[in-house]
Amino acid sequence: MPTVQHTIVDSPYDALTLVAVDGVLSRIHMTDQRHRPPEETFGERDPRPFTEAVRQLDAYFAGELTVFDLPLKLIGTPFQLRVWELLRLIPYGETRTYGELAEALGSPGASRAVGLANGRNPVSIVVPCHRVIGTSGSLTGYGGGLDRKKRLLAFESGAAPDALF
Repeated sequence: MPTVQHTIVDSPYDALTLVAVDGVLSRIHMTDQRHRPPEETFGERDPRPFTEAVRQLDAYFAGELTVFDLPLKLIGTPFQLRVWELLRLIPYGETRTYGELAEALGSPGASRAVGLANGRNPVSIVVPCHRVIGTSGSLTGYGGGLDRKKRLLAFESGAAPDALF
């Protein structure tokens, strides 16, 4: 039986709940996040497995870190895992469309499937699903809410949130 633990940390985008499976970061949940599982699944509260994740998140929010280097234990379908790996390749401050990601996967007609996998990303921010936008350049869905997505994109680009989209 795997050991599941969690901790809660503050961020500029509300509290984040970090969940580890066998000591490895597996999920990050935002307040009022879509697809947020029940809190009973978060395991015992224990900050010890999260020292490096918290350090890197703090550095990211301080504008000092642009690429996360954390071991992750991601649980998903093979397709989801491929999409999440592509998300990690989107550079800080840049965006990609769902169609561009589908094409990169070798399945140009799979943009809707890419969107569904993107929406199920279990470690938002670290795996930057907020960097994916609609084909027309429009702001589209985000499990943490469109306002958070807009603020994260503005933060990374150095623009005021109201200047985007």
